[in-house]
Amino acid sequence: MLRGGKIGAFAITEAEAGSDISATKTTAVRDGDSYILNGAKLFITNGPVCGIVVVFANIPALAPRGMTAFIVETNTSGFSRGPQYKKLGMHGATNAELIFNNVLVPASNRLGDEGKGMRICLATLDEGRLGIAAQSVGISQVVLENAISHSKVRKQFGKLISQNQAIQWMLVDMATKVEAARLLTYQAASSYDEGVRISKEAAMAKLYASEACLDIAIKGIQIFGGYGYMMDSPMQRYFRDAKLTQIYEGTSGVQRMVIARALLA
Repeated sequence: MLRGGKIGAFAITEAEAGSDISATKTTAVRDGDSYILNGAKLFITNGPVCGIVVVFANIPALAPRGMTAFIVETNTSGFSRGPQYKKLGMHGATNAELIFNNVLVPASNRLGDEGKGMRICLATLDEGRLGIAAQSVGISQVVLENAISHSKVRKQFGKLISQNQAIQWMLVDMATKVEAARLLTYQAASSYDEGVRISKEAAMAKLYASEACLDIAIKGIQIFGGYGYMMDSPMQRYFRDAKLTQIYEGTSGVQRMVIARALLA
């Protein structure tokens, strides 16, 4: 994977296990020196192209604490993929359903101990949420830069729209949110570098940065006016991409749950 020979994927989401990952239905049954996996995972990033996938499945004998992680190579018999999803945005990432039909996985491919999959999953999500926060900051920054540049050349009523206080204040709000989101993200990243568990910090960064991102994208379209709503405008792409940052790696509601749990612990 590090050499680029294979692409990896992380498979947790299911039809009835989106925000509630504890409701995972995919099962792993021990069979000698192997496990037999059955189930399906939805919306998996890199699903159409992955060669290796980390799959989270429940071991029925250990229920309700049987979630376990497995490394599955996609050339294994019984593995298949659904069609690539057509998404509103984030077209640079491919997604598909992954199907496991009596997939035989060697016990040596188990990642961690039996029943430790939830801990592995949540730790991975902490890192992923930090990444989404950074992504949100990046989208927000480019929207702000485009909006400022446009305001300096677009004229209405005989003057540049950048001279209108209403536009100036929109830009001020956008810029302030970008910086606040960036600092929250840097703070979480710094704590992670120091080896600190960042569940709360990553959730705060993702929550604020993603919600700010969509608000900034909406304001960016507003500043561009009618052109911002056209498909040949870059602003429409940022708007479509921004919405997903509030959903994947845990919705904004889930981030609030994580933060509240940390505050009240």
